Parts: sequence; structure tokens; C-alpha cells
Amino acid sequence: MKKLIETIKNIFKIEELRKRIVYTILLILVYRLGSFVVMPGIDPSLIANSDLAAQTSEGLMGLLNMFSGGAFGNASIFALGVMPYISASIVLQLLGIMIPYFQKMQREGESGRRKMNQWTRYLTIVILALQGPAYLTNLHAQLPEAAFLLKGFSFNLFCTLVLIGGTMFIMWLGERITDRGIGNGISLIIMIGIVARLPFALAAEFTQRVNASGGFLMLIVELIFLFLVFVATIALVQGTRKIPVQYAKRIIGNKQYGGVRQYIPLKINAANVMPIIFAQALMMLPLIFASFDATRGFAATFSNIKGFWYNAVFALLIIIFTYFYTAVIVNPNMMAEEMKKNGGFIPGVKPGKKTADYIDSVMSRITLPGSIFLAIVGILPALAMILGINNQFAQFYGGTSLLIIVGVVLDTLQQIESHLLMRHYDGLTKTGRLKGRSY
Repeated sequence: MKKLIETIKNIFKIEELRKRIVYTILLILVYRLGSFVVMPGIDPSLIANSDLAAQTSEGLMGLLNMFSGGAFGNASIFALGVMPYISASIVLQLLGIMIPYFQKMQREGESGRRKMNQWTRYLTIVILALQGPAYLTNLHAQLPEAAFLLKGFSFNLFCTLVLIGGTMFIMWLGERITDRGIGNGISLIIMIGIVARLPFALAAEFTQRVNASGGFLMLIVELIFLFLVFVATIALVQGTRKIPVQYAKRIIGNKQYGGVRQYIPLKINAANVMPIIFAQALMMLPLIFASFDATRGFAATFSNIKGFWYNAVFALLIIIFTYFYTAVIVNPNMMAEEMKKNGGFIPGVKPGKKTADYIDSVMSRITLPGSIFLAIVGILPALAMILGINNQFAQFYGGTSLLIIVGVVLDTLQQIESHLLMRHYDGLTKTGRLKGRSY
């Protein structure tokens, strides 16, 4: 405890870090306030007891509401959240595999990254132009007629533009947090939205258990199990497999003398939380194209988050995206080339292509159990619901919610620790090496 207090004092001693943290908190407050600003022309007093409130309390619609921090169920200007941006990112990354123009942009470094970001924004607007009217159609179906103070085509067009502007403003907030704050802005915004729903979920579960026989003891068991899942998720995010690499201190002719051994840490889950976010975004597409009506044929099947087909497809997508994203961010050829340039080699493996093939084979082997474990964590909420846990609270038993919270917290703490270590302060751990994640 004494060390923790001292570390917090050190954080606020560093002027730049202090400003970044305060700036991040202020922008997050702006986002949270915006989540309660109802779209113009809608009576907010008729929302709380409407069908919309019931619709967004459970199921896939409840999950979508959680990602938006409750804005979806509030008919807020931020109702669509950042999921359209996530969907656009998925499409652009897939195009980067198939289309040479986007492949070239991905290899152009910082300038290519800026171009890809611009394309992502354009595609986000296109997706919003489709999702906005679909969301308004759902509002007309779920809210009483008296809730709409204005009506007609012009009202729907205006509200669509408001929804587009709301999501683009959230993206701007995320970029500002990334550039001038602490942590990854978009990830922090998603995490804050999820955490904001935790008190409501816990209260709903507490009420349900108190009213049942032996419910309080069951609640304690649930909280213990949630803690164990939380610890297992941290282990998944931080787990590594180390490859020994021998570096030569001196090279005379073709002989190496006085070598020093180091390790390349390959993460068991190098893709971190991105596969589960990508998979979740794709699982929501049928619902979006059905104008958020979960009773329509194909959408009905894939809106039942406790159903077999939803969870089977969801788990398969997580495994596929884990391999896909790992292949994008881990480049064995580049690692082998850098190792060769610095006079390093893996004992028993020839430098060059053989080293790249060896690293690739190790990554493939350790990614398989990592992806399967990630898929199991992804479908845990469905299992919790089947066992009788309240739907809102069950979302925190793994799935996208828990992984995002763990991943984003570790990433943010890692950045804070980097600032501390650069200024010769103790880090957040005794070793000063907190493992985080990157996007």
C-alpha cells in the first residue's frame, strides 16, 4: 500500500503525465455527458418506461447498448457509438489482404497509416448513413408516438445527420486522447462505456439473488468465479513463449566470441482483444441490416446470444480473426532479418529464411491454444446466462466486456509506467516491467 501511494505521488510529480491524465479524464467526461443527451425532437421523459428500455436490457441489443455506454437505449446523439468505426476498420484490414492498393498503403509507414485512417473515416460515414435510418426505424417501433415531437422525412434526415456527427465526434475524442492523453483513445471510450453499465448489472443481479432462497450465498460464489475468470483473462493477455537468441559480442572472420543470450517473447495471444471485437462487430451485422428488429428470420437466429448457432459462429470467428490479426502484426521475416543484422541467431536454426520459418511455426503452435481460450472466454457469458445469472451481469463473465477492460487497463498502465521509468521513478510493479498490449 505504501508503495502504491508513493507511485501515485510520483505520477502527479511529472507535469506532462499529470496533464495527460487530466486531459484524458476531461474528454471521457465529455463523452459520458453526451451519452445522456437525447436526440432533438424526442421526449426523454417517455424513454425510461418504453419498449426501447426493455429491448436494450438483454440479448444482443443489450450488448450493443453496453458498448455505447447506455447511449443506444437513451436515444442519445451518441447512440451508435464507435461500432461503425470498428466495422469500417475490419473491412479496410480485409481489403489490405486482397487489394494491392491497400497493401501498398499498409507498407508506407506513417504516411500510409494516415491514408488508411482517412479511408476508414470515409467508410465509417457510409456505414453510419445505413445504420442511422435503421436505428430511427427501431425507435419509431419501440417508442410511443407521443415521444416524437417532430415527424416526417426532414426529421429523420436531421436525426441521421446528428447520429453521424455524434459518432464522428466520439472518434475525434478518441484521437485526441491517443495524441495528447494517455492510452488508446477509442479503446478507452469503449471500456468506459462498458464499465459504466457494471453498477446497473450488479444491482440487477443483487436484486434477483436477494429475492431468491439462498441467493446471497450464490452471489458470493458468482463474484468469486468472476474474479477467477478475471485472473485467467489477465494470464491470457500477458502470457508469452520465449525464444532464446544468441548475440555475439565480437565477430572475427566467421567465428563468434563471447556471446550473450537474450530472449524474444512471443505472446500466446499476440492479437489481444482485437479478434473478439472484430468478431462481435460482424455478429451484429444481421441485426443492423434488419433495422435492429431481432424477430426477422436470419437476424432472429443470430440475435439469440444464448443460442447454439450464435455462439458456434462467434467462437469460430474469434479463432479465425486471432490468426488473421496475429499474421498482420507479427512479421517473422522482419524479425529474422533484424536478428541477422544484429549478429543474432537461434541456437540450432540457420539465420535467414530458416529462422523466419521457425518463428512462424512457433507462432502458429502457440496461437492455436490462445485462440481457443479466447473463444471460450468469448462464449462464457452465454453459459452464465444458461446457468441463471442475470443477462446484464453475465456479460462481465468473460466475452468482449472483460477482455476489453483487462486489455485497455493493462495498456494504459503500461504507458503510465513508461513515463515513470523514463524519469527514473519506480514503476507500477516491483520489476518495473508491466506487460501490456498494443493495437
